[in-house]
Amino acid sequence: MRLSFLNKGNEMLWKKKRKLWGKYDISPVLKSWEYDLRQDMMVRRVPGKDGKMKVQMRLDLGILQMEEEGRPDGKKPHGMESLLTYFENITKRLAVKQGSASDFKLDKDDCYALQQEGIQFYYRYLCFFQLGDYKRAERDTARNLRLFDFVKRHASDKHNIEEFEQYRPYVMMMNTRAKVLNALKSKDTRTAVNEINQGITKIENEYEKDGPLSSHPKTEVAFLKNWAEEIIKRFTPTKKQRLNEELRSAVENEEFEKAAKIRDKLNKLKQ
Repeated sequence: MRLSFLNKGNEMLWKKKRKLWGKYDISPVLKSWEYDLRQDMMVRRVPGKDGKMKVQMRLDLGILQMEEEGRPDGKKPHGMESLLTYFENITKRLAVKQGSASDFKLDKDDCYALQQEGIQFYYRYLCFFQLGDYKRAERDTARNLRLFDFVKRHASDKHNIEEFEQYRPYVMMMNTRAKVLNALKSKDTRTAVNEINQGITKIENEYEKDGPLSSHPKTEVAFLKNWAEEIIKRFTPTKKQRLNEELRSAVENEEFEKAAKIRDKLNKLKQ
């Protein structure tokens, strides 16, 4: 009798466990969004159960899901928007109380936790680039540059500083890319080229400083210079395009004599 009761109990427990296993199985979600090796990145926005949009990145073995605002994993360390914000607030309070926060130091564990948080923002800004959300990409790249600055000021070990600083030129380049792509989205070629030139100058200044970056190849600078040339070539209007625009404007304003002269110039270009 007792053995029969135990067997029934084990059977019920087994059925309960099987139901739980099915509850946590994400196979249906993965099958509805098959991984495609031919694509560099697979990214999408989906509405969350909380009413907020989520950003998802498809990987070969699963899906990364991130919040659009705040920390990508949605957590609030110490009740703050991010761990970086938490530490920044500590230094602000110290500066008010003591006149300086220079004595505040990040230990190895602090730096590791900040690095892991920075990686979350890295994944998210890559997704924003893929989605064409360049405003948010600019925001998240600027945030990670702020992280590098904070670690540089407060890390107790120079090796921890170097762990972050090695990525500074890359993140500066990505921040510049976001600004440029946002300008091109508005068809503002002049601003786009200006942003590239400013980005190049800032990155070159970083390489010129004595430190771990001084011997690195300037791949980010080369990329931006080539991109600037491509933008100028692609978006600068030809003489024919400029004349056609002037002709359209002259006709709209009923400047027929001016329009006739422009037509003559266009005809000469055809000869």
